[in-house]
Amino acid sequence: MKKYQILVDCDNVLNNLSEDWVAYLNKKHGLSVNPYGLSHAQIPEAFPTLTREEVKSPLRDETFGLSYTLKPGSFEALKQMHDDGHEITIVTAHNNRTAGFKFEWLTTHFPFLSRDDIIITRKKHKIIGDVLIDDAAKNLIHGFFLKILFDHPNNHGYDAEANGMKRVYTLEEAYKIIQKELK
Repeated sequence: MKKYQILVDCDNVLNNLSEDWVAYLNKKHGLSVNPYGLSHAQIPEAFPTLTREEVKSPLRDETFGLSYTLKPGSFEALKQMHDDGHEITIVTAHNNRTAGFKFEWLTTHFPFLSRDDIIITRKKHKIIGDVLIDDAAKNLIHGFFLKILFDHPNNHGYDAEANGMKRVYTLEEAYKIIQKELK
């Protein structure tokens, strides 16, 4: 089997950032906003009694950043890709305060990865690879790789197929597409 360079986004692909963020805000402020179906842009709107700073503050908090929960099956699927000999690179965005704990979260939950397997960038289309799995369609549009759009409320309504992308709901499903499409 040919070995591939597989680029994988972190937030909302490997972890449940959006749901964890809403749950954190609910607990901290005694609220009960339903996290499911909210895009990132809708989260501040879902908490009208909080200031924008109060809503965004968890994203800069190391304790919160280290507590993200894993997407079901993400560890197993990424480990299988790795064990099959593919080169896995995590490509993820950050702000200056989050880079350190993002590295720590990733290497703790995916111990087969090293810091050298993580690239922090907002310009993912510039990274060379055979495939990119991401929940943000904008990151897939201009790249020269197999484009796999991980389903998330951020991209509902986006016609992935018409834009040369494959929509998936799990990392395991993404790996099956990689194995089929890149043969």
